[in-house]
Amino acid sequence: MQDGNRNRPVLLLEWYDRNRRRLPWRALPGETVDPYRVWLSEIMLQQTTVKAVGPYFEKFLARWPDVEAMGRASLDDILRMWAGLGYYSRARNLHACAVTVLRDHGGRFPDTEEDLRALPGIGPYTAAAIAAIAFNRHTMPVDGNIERVVSRLFAVDEPLPKAKPRIQALAATLLGSSRSGRAGKGRAGDVKTRAGRDGKSRAGDIAQALMDLGAAICTPKKPACVLCPLGDDCAARARGDQETFPRKTPKKAGELRRGAAFVVRRGNEVLVRTRPAKGLLGGMTEVPTSTWLAAQDDAAALKQAPCLESAPRWQRKVGAVTHIFTHFPLELAVYTAAVAARTAAPEGMRWVPIARLDDEALPNLMRKVIAHGLGEETKIRALATRRKQQEDPPP
Repeated sequence: MQDGNRNRPVLLLEWYDRNRRRLPWRALPGETVDPYRVWLSEIMLQQTTVKAVGPYFEKFLARWPDVEAMGRASLDDILRMWAGLGYYSRARNLHACAVTVLRDHGGRFPDTEEDLRALPGIGPYTAAAIAAIAFNRHTMPVDGNIERVVSRLFAVDEPLPKAKPRIQALAATLLGSSRSGRAGKGRAGDVKTRAGRDGKSRAGDIAQALMDLGAAICTPKKPACVLCPLGDDCAARARGDQETFPRKTPKKAGELRRGAAFVVRRGNEVLVRTRPAKGLLGGMTEVPTSTWLAAQDDAAALKQAPCLESAPRWQRKVGAVTHIFTHFPLELAVYTAAVAARTAAPEGMRWVPIARLDDEALPNLMRKVIAHGLGEETKIRALATRRKQQEDPPP
């Protein structure tokens, strides 16, 4: 590595000290980092934007301020609070991890990557992120922002995902000694660095500096290269093709799957059930549905309607509900029916008051299905709820 390249950690930290983002899970300068907040945020941020995560993080923190509180909560409560954030296996792993930390580690997160990876729901990236940010371990977590910064800085022509090991190795070089703080004056190649303000490693700050750099400066489109602390040293910028990085292998689009959803009303109640604990949307609440298959037609899907005491008269709503999962798009026809007041729920299902649907762990897909099935009534109910909150605000 050339002398100028050795200065990258210093440049990153100087930029970070001036421009760091204020995030609800990030400790302010001089504050002690809370591993619980780091862990909670990292799980929530998997495949989800900072903007979407913010309100959920605050809501979770208010309800469960530490890992002990979350470890004593029920999975159903976690799923209900998580509803709408997507990728629901994260919520199940979140609960399992909290229980494990409370039971096996006395309510304290382990401080090494190896021990962190042994916890439910914590993979290589999350373990590295917690180890670096919460415990200042000399390791580099590589998220999408860091991946983009590094692939441009070193002009990594190999496409993703094959390039991941090389990008990981190159990102680790940006840690330097990981003890760099504000630099003294002098030429770039001769800058003498000193330890961070507390004399400890700043591996976590370097990782977060790269994350912020990717979020604010080295953006996917039209990066602000003139503002980048590493701009003069960026290989892709020198070539003039920085927006083409990282290189990516085209993804194959998943095949469209089709099915039917059944919105059954019993007066002011609607029929729901809980999905199996494992698998897609595991443990979440849904209205009854057919299987979701690529070659399924409406007639085959309708045959899978829930069996009720008296055969209901199904009405197909105009249009369909569409949803995009990670590996496939889905299209659901929505059928509605009304049944008599004393109709029993089929085995494994239950009646829930429409006014209490907000208390259920409904994924976004099912919220769309129910809104499509109930129509204007859901909008009226939402307005009534908002009015009640305004008239009777919480203490």
